[in-house]
Amino acid sequence: MKKLMPYFAISAGASLWGLIAYFIRGLSGFGFSSMEIVGIRAVTAAAALLLIGLFLGPGRLALKRTSDIGLFAGTGICSIVFFNWCYFTSINLMDISIAVILLYTSPAFVAVLSYIFLKEKITGRKIIAVCGTVAGCILIAGVGGGSGLSVIGVVTGLGAGLGYALYSIFGKFALQKYEPFTVTLYTFVTASAVLLPITRLWEKASLFLQPEVLFLGLGLGLLPTVLAYFLYTWGLEKTESSKAAVIATIEPVVAIFMGVALYSESLGYMQLSGSIIILLCVILVNLPERKGRTPLETGNSA
Repeated sequence: MKKLMPYFAISAGASLWGLIAYFIRGLSGFGFSSMEIVGIRAVTAAAALLLIGLFLGPGRLALKRTSDIGLFAGTGICSIVFFNWCYFTSINLMDISIAVILLYTSPAFVAVLSYIFLKEKITGRKIIAVCGTVAGCILIAGVGGGSGLSVIGVVTGLGAGLGYALYSIFGKFALQKYEPFTVTLYTFVTASAVLLPITRLWEKASLFLQPEVLFLGLGLGLLPTVLAYFLYTWGLEKTESSKAAVIATIEPVVAIFMGVALYSESLGYMQLSGSIIILLCVILVNLPERKGRTPLETGNSA
């Protein structure tokens, strides 16, 4: 049973990510904009992580150099703020199932960006995954004209995939100096510092006195953010990252079931086909390479 616990933890963390649309649509119903909801998530998560960091020890909060805050500007602003805004906007404009599948185009973006910025090798498997992801997006967005589709929603959904991919690029540099907890902490602290003056959330302080808004706000920052991160990271430390990435594909499954159960959403045949292709590409790109297989190199090794 102990051997299975890391897999359960990864599944639980990914499942919590899949529930995020519940909190987003709930807060939207009270008049919060997508950017304000991003601010709520970032501020709540940053506050919780700061408290946890103080409990774990001041060493988790220390920066080696003040200039390193630039690393977290990349993860916090270019990725988290942009990614969350795109994702939350997409969820409010389209069916949850389509929004979360478009988010899962991120591995294709990672493969391309890693080649450009990190000089990582492009393998035949990655090329197939990128092409398959593009084909899946075409099926979802360009065929069938489902009632749950929106041009702006599709664009922001792909933007979410790009923003999520940027975290892997900026995070790679940050993780060369800091452990995952510190990177996550300062990512949300930086995002909060930027979002608070932009969103001016204090002007809606009266709304947070309503129990449902308070529950949704705290729930968004704690359940599919802080708790999901700890569960996933704990499981990741005890298993292979490739296996963890494949298990994490339970996230869109949970999101699709929630969309069907709570919001009476459905997928057309073409949309379902495109979704399956994208998920298969995610699994393909995360499977370990066989020994002795020669990658199709189009650049220098990292």
